[in-house]
Amino acid sequence: MASTAAQAAAAARNQLETALARGVTVPMSRNRFPVANRTQRNSAVLMLFGALDRVAAAPACEVGTVGPELDVLLMRRSNGLRNHAGQISFPGGGVEPSDANRAATALREAHEETGLDPSGVDVLGHLEDAHIPVSNYLVTPVLGWWRLPSEVSADYSESVEVFRVPVAELIHPDSRGTSVLQFDGGVHTGPAFKLGPQLGGHTVWGFTAMMLSGLFDAVGWSVPWDTERTFEVTR
Repeated sequence: MASTAAQAAAAARNQLETALARGVTVPMSRNRFPVANRTQRNSAVLMLFGALDRVAAAPACEVGTVGPELDVLLMRRSNGLRNHAGQISFPGGGVEPSDANRAATALREAHEETGLDPSGVDVLGHLEDAHIPVSNYLVTPVLGWWRLPSEVSADYSESVEVFRVPVAELIHPDSRGTSVLQFDGGVHTGPAFKLGPQLGGHTVWGFTAMMLSGLFDAVGWSVPWDTERTFEVTR
């Protein structure tokens, strides 16, 4: 059983590396959204995949080519933060002068927000920079593999919950939908994922959902889902 799980994890890592080698383009929302009235800041997030530790995870499920062993690290941001308060996100934050590169930024921020040990993470590469208008961040998504998983927990200043979410649950058709955000001047729509009740039932939307959806498509993990299902969200 352990050998089978290890083989499945190795196959998932290989699929991620193959997709990066081909080039991953994530379609960003074409909705017009107000740009924050502040200087653009460079930042990085860590999209960290690994072999599921099965803590707070739903019963094993298998969807398409993805088995129950694969997970991705997400967190819920503090309600008191200036940007994207209360939303489900990847660990990450602004670039500091001491950061050697964007991977260093993503790993440092992930350590600060979740307590993970960066020495156990293999950086596989990064996706194209993406602009988030509402916070005026230019974000580099850094793709990582959890070679040696470590304990994680919320720091309660920036993160209030930390989740290792099974990818098979995210791509399950019952978990997928389209987020709908009403705001002054228009409506913002985009891909969305509904976490299971054991993970609080939160909706993953916005930049995080766009990155996950685009990567799942590029790697070949996505399965058909009801694009007419909608999840109302607020910010």
